[in-house]
Amino acid sequence: MVRGHILFFLMMVVILLLLWRLRAVLEIVYVSALFAVVLMPVVEQVRRLHIGRWQPSRTVAVIGLVCAVFAAMALFFILALPPVVHDVQHFAADLPKRVPVLLAKLKRLPIADKLGIDSVTGKIEGLAASTASYVFATAPKWILRVMDVITAGILCIYFMLEGEFAYFYFLAFIPIGYRDRLARTLIAAEKRMSKWLIGQASLMLILGVCSTIVFGALHVRYFFLLGVLMGLFNLVPVVGGLITILLAASVAALDSWTKVLGVLIFYAIYVQIENAYLTPRIMRTSVNLMGVSVLIALLAGADLAGVVGALVAVPTAALVAVLMDEYVVQKDADATEKLNQADSSAT
Repeated sequence: MVRGHILFFLMMVVILLLLWRLRAVLEIVYVSALFAVVLMPVVEQVRRLHIGRWQPSRTVAVIGLVCAVFAAMALFFILALPPVVHDVQHFAADLPKRVPVLLAKLKRLPIADKLGIDSVTGKIEGLAASTASYVFATAPKWILRVMDVITAGILCIYFMLEGEFAYFYFLAFIPIGYRDRLARTLIAAEKRMSKWLIGQASLMLILGVCSTIVFGALHVRYFFLLGVLMGLFNLVPVVGGLITILLAASVAALDSWTKVLGVLIFYAIYVQIENAYLTPRIMRTSVNLMGVSVLIALLAGADLAGVVGALVAVPTAALVAVLMDEYVVQKDADATEKLNQADSSAT
């Protein structure tokens, strides 16, 4: 008996060490499976379409979804990127001519000696060299990140195609007496997690439309491109918004500091509205989570796994909430009725 306990303990230690060693792979698998679950309602909606007597299979629906994503990306690049590429080429061609003129203007300033303008050229060359070395040193890391994203996308497609077989294989390990209850719970969790996509898409659309309108009104260059990027990067909590607003402010700085101030004021106001009103209400309506639960999930996910953790924090919180409601929470009929009345009065 003691020998069996020791062997079981050693086996668990080996399994935990193996899982820790494969944590990066498990992270990719988990994110892929989670997004497959979230996207499956879209696939099912495509499968319900009827063209005469023909109805698309799951494979056709998944391929159609992937093709739609690539078509949207291609349309975005075709419409938004050419002006940017043209201006970058023009700027690169004029840069050698503009630098001497700019340095000559700076030398005429009264404080030119204190600023050390004569050494600016050397500093620019040193900055260019350090930037090139940094890009060269970090290139393998970024290539690995890109490969992880591609791998996650491929795994997500496989999960959408074969996830049902993996699901029933997993249930086969559960004793028959507990299997039906767990299956019902997981189905309920899948429905709640899938609604996260609707809520997140709503937040992305609101930010994208508002950004495009405001940037267009401010006459910021590439306002359509920046507005679309603001909406898309809103999928990544906190970090995505910061990256895009810094990009928008940098583009606005090419024209005037007034535009930069307008861009920053808009984003500061929008962030307050989104964090205080939009995110809690939309996520509570779609995922049925309290606003404080959403914020805690985002903080915990970001702390555990950085950007990826924050990305999957809310659907993971929905999964945990369903499991806790079924297996942990002791439900009281009176308390549940009062909570439902409070929810209805709040909305």
